[in-house]
Amino acid sequence: MYGEKSTSVSIWGIRTRLQMSSNVRDLAMFNLAIDSKLRACDLTRLQVQDISVGGHVVSWATFMQQKTRRPVQFEITEQTLHSVAAWISARGLKPVDYLFPSRLRASPHLSTRQYARNVHRWVASIGLHDAAYGTHTMRRTKASLIYRRTKNLRAVQLLLAHTKLESTVR
Repeated sequence: MYGEKSTSVSIWGIRTRLQMSSNVRDLAMFNLAIDSKLRACDLTRLQVQDISVGGHVVSWATFMQQKTRRPVQFEITEQTLHSVAAWISARGLKPVDYLFPSRLRASPHLSTRQYARNVHRWVASIGLHDAAYGTHTMRRTKASLIYRRTKNLRAVQLLLAHTKLESTVR
């Protein structure tokens, strides 16, 4: 998902596969991973109340990052908004519920390992070599598309909530 053309094709391909398979949870997770640019540990810890108000998914959300203990704001696009709302409705989730609950009783939310397995499955489903992609690829996808269009490294630094520009460059 690094080159702009291949990134767009990859995103489109995965999204189309998930839509065709009617996999409401994975579609919501995929779309939100792209839009939010959150690390896996933060994406899996999202609660319904973090992205919705009064039963409606919001177009902008703020979330406190686990690693940096700093808030990060992100836009939830229309497509993501609809897929997340459909997932919340299908599962009957309440505001205090985790957005992606675990299927295991021992864990309240999806593990980062399970999320990583999902990413690998999504990538493999469109015929790409899954070892070349991971959860951090999902985090960087939207930022890399924006950088390729604008060449604005500072904007990408802000999007990814990096404190050091060197981290963004890497």
